[in-house]
Amino acid sequence: MAVFEKVQSIIVEELGKDASEISLDTTFESLDADSLDIFQIINEIEDAYDIAIETEDGLNTVGDLVTFVEAKIAE
Repeated sequence: MAVFEKVQSIIVEELGKDASEISLDTTFESLDADSLDIFQIINEIEDAYDIAIETEDGLNTVGDLVTFVEAKIAE
């Protein structure tokens, strides 16, 4: 499964959104995600990929998060 699809499915599960609402350009603000929601999403991604995401700074869109995860798993 590609990183975007996995991240998208985690967001769908955590926020109860429809997958069609989530694209690479989607901001977490537009999904009405608060800091706890983002924390839970990041935790799920960390578990799924066995990586550490130390900060959410600069991770404003789904695409930012996908790019970050792809870079981490390539290390």
